[in-house]
Amino acid sequence: MTLHESILAALRSVRANRLRSLLTTLGIVIGVAAVIILVALGNGVRAGFDAQFSRLSNQITVTKATGSVPGGGAARDLTDQDVQALLNSRQAPDIASVTPSMTGNVSVNAGQTNTRSRLVGATHNYLDISARTVAVGRWFTEQEVQSNEKLVLLGQEAVSLLWGPSTNMGEVLGQSIRLNRATFKVVGVLGNDGQNDNAAVVPFGAARSYLVGNANQVNQIIVKSTSAATVAAARAQLSQILDTRHFIRKPADRDYEVRAFQNLIERRTQFITFLTVFTAAVAAISLVVGGIGVANIMLVAVTERTREIGIRKAIGAPRRAILKQFLIEAVVLTGLGGMLGVCLGVGAAVAGAVILPRVVDSFPPPIVTVLPVLVAFLVSLVIGLMAGVYPANRAARLLPIQALRFE
Repeated sequence: MTLHESILAALRSVRANRLRSLLTTLGIVIGVAAVIILVALGNGVRAGFDAQFSRLSNQITVTKATGSVPGGGAARDLTDQDVQALLNSRQAPDIASVTPSMTGNVSVNAGQTNTRSRLVGATHNYLDISARTVAVGRWFTEQEVQSNEKLVLLGQEAVSLLWGPSTNMGEVLGQSIRLNRATFKVVGVLGNDGQNDNAAVVPFGAARSYLVGNANQVNQIIVKSTSAATVAAARAQLSQILDTRHFIRKPADRDYEVRAFQNLIERRTQFITFLTVFTAAVAAISLVVGGIGVANIMLVAVTERTREIGIRKAIGAPRRAILKQFLIEAVVLTGLGGMLGVCLGVGAAVAGAVILPRVVDSFPPPIVTVLPVLVAFLVSLVIGLMAGVYPANRAARLLPIQALRFE
C-alpha cells in the first residue's frame, strides 16, 4: 500500500467514525488553540508595554539621597549649577538632554473639597521625557513656563477626588483651584499612566515661586542618553560630574541616587516573556492529554480490526505496511485536530484583537505570529506519531492465524 493509499484509508476510517474521531481529537484542538491564544495575548502585552515605555529606555533620573550619607553629614541639594554641568557636551558626550523638575506633595482645594496630590514642577518638554499624554485640554507653552504662569494640569485621580468619579473631565478646564495658598487655573487633564494619576503638574518656575520656595534647588534631574545603548556610558559620565561637584571620593559616599529605567524595562519584559512561556506550557498539557486519547482510540481500533489485520497479513501484507497504516491514521487524527485548533486559535485571537480593546479600556490586542502557530501544529503531529507507535507496533506484531481466529 502506497503512502497516498494509506492516507486515503486513514481518512475513510476517520469519516466512518466521525463522532469518535471528533471526541478523540478534542484535546488536541483545545491544546493547539490555547497555546496560540495565550502566546498571542503575551505578544500583545509585550508590544503594549514596549510601546508605552520604549521612550523611557534611555532615561536616567537623579534624586537627592534621603537621610545622611554614608560618609557622614547631610546630603547636598541638587542645584541649577548641577544641571548646567551635566549639559557640558565635552564632559558628557552621551547625554542628550537634562531636565530639572520639582516634586513634593501639595494641598489641593476646589470649592469645599480638599485633597492632597503629588506636585510636579515641570519644564515644557516634560511630556516627552515622562512618556505621558494630555487627555483633555493642553500642555504649557514654553513662554508660559518661562514666565511662571499659574497654570496646572491634573491627573485623572485628582479630578475624581475633587469633583467626583463621574465628572466630565472637559468641565474642569478653566476652573480655578488652590494649591496650598496660591490660586492656579486648570488648563488640562493628564492621561492615565497607572502610577502618578493623583498629580498636579505646574510650570517649573511657578512651583519654585509659589509652592516649594527653594530657589536654585532641584528635587529631581531627568537625563536622557543619546540612545538605549549609551545608558551605561551616560550614567558613568553624570556620576563623574556630580562626584566632582559634590566632592565625592568614592561611590559609597554619594549623596545622590541614580536610577536607569532601562534595567527596570528589561526585567519587566523578561518577566512577561517567562509568564507567556509558562502559560503556553500549561496550555500544552492538554496536548499531552489529547495524545493519550489518540493512543487509547488507536488501541481500540487495533482490537476492532484484528481480523482485517489477519486477512491482510495472510495475503502477504508485510509488517511494515501494517505499521505504516496505523501510524498514518494516528497522525491524520492529530493533524486534523491540529488544523482545527489552528483555525480556532487564530480566529479567536483575531476576534479578540478587535473586541477586547473596545470592551476593556487600554487592553493590548493579541498579536498572532507564525512561529507559535507552526510549532503548535508540528507538536500535534509529533504527539500523533508518538501516540500511534505502540498501537501500530502491536497491530504489526499480530500473527495471521491468531488474528483470523479473533472474535
